[in-house]
Amino acid sequence: MTPSLPATSDSSASAAAADVPQLVLPEAEWQTRRSTHEQRVAPWIAPRLDRMSRSESHPIEDFLFEYYSYRPGQLLRWHPGIGVALVGAAAEEFLAHPLYRRLADGTVSVSIHALKPQRLQFVRWLATLLEAVRDRPPFFGCAGLHEWAMVHRAEEVRHPRWPLRLGRAGTDAVVESLPIRCSHHDAFRFFTASARPLNRLQPARTDAVRLEQGGCLHANMDLYKWAYKLAPLTPSELVADAFALAREIREVDMRASPYDFSALGLEPIAIETEEGRAAYENLQAGFSRKAAPIRSRLIELCRQALKIAEPEASS
Repeated sequence: MTPSLPATSDSSASAAAADVPQLVLPEAEWQTRRSTHEQRVAPWIAPRLDRMSRSESHPIEDFLFEYYSYRPGQLLRWHPGIGVALVGAAAEEFLAHPLYRRLADGTVSVSIHALKPQRLQFVRWLATLLEAVRDRPPFFGCAGLHEWAMVHRAEEVRHPRWPLRLGRAGTDAVVESLPIRCSHHDAFRFFTASARPLNRLQPARTDAVRLEQGGCLHANMDLYKWAYKLAPLTPSELVADAFALAREIREVDMRASPYDFSALGLEPIAIETEEGRAAYENLQAGFSRKAAPIRSRLIELCRQALKIAEPEASS
């Protein structure tokens, strides 16, 4: 039995009508999709919760939960994404979220018209950033020196439980002997004061659209951040795809770092050698290829949302 529709104002009714779904999922189908998503992400979440209960942390597995703001429960929660309507009484639970609406036919869907102006402004900015990165040639010559620059001549390091492979003097020598060409502000901001002048760029947060490029491990890892920041507009399957890629990237990021994580079974990528830098560049190129379809899907999602919210501007 279809639940009775709540009373709505003319403006909210017209907004809901404008959010025409492209896909209507019967309850059995969307429940299956939700279950599949939960089964996929559970192996990432359960060990994190177990370590938290013991006040332990893993430098690779826990990074995506500590550096990024999406909590395990949020990653576990399934959303269909924009353009999808859910059938059935169980869909009522989604109405607890402020961006969901019941449509005229009784189905439940995310409503673009429920977005506040500042959120639409973010969606517009994000589309511009992602398109700029897509259209800019990737650069693979940074050698992963960002983590090294974060400990240059430092009294304290970011991972004090783990030794530096080359020791302090050897680590500093690598930083001072190789060109540092980091284009990503959220990596550069952690450089030590002595390492910052050594970087060929001085990226500020406002430089993202101008400088970010698809060869950067952090720019590709951040696709996870952009995917969840768009939630619940983003289908959870896409968030999970971005998370999976970010996990792969984080492991390589730490293997190429100055730290010795061999106790975790991680073979170092010795970027202080030509062979190590070549191996790192090859992995960079692979991540750039893997990131491209995720970035394209996020761009499509942003543009779809903006077309619904601002049809005149998009026509």
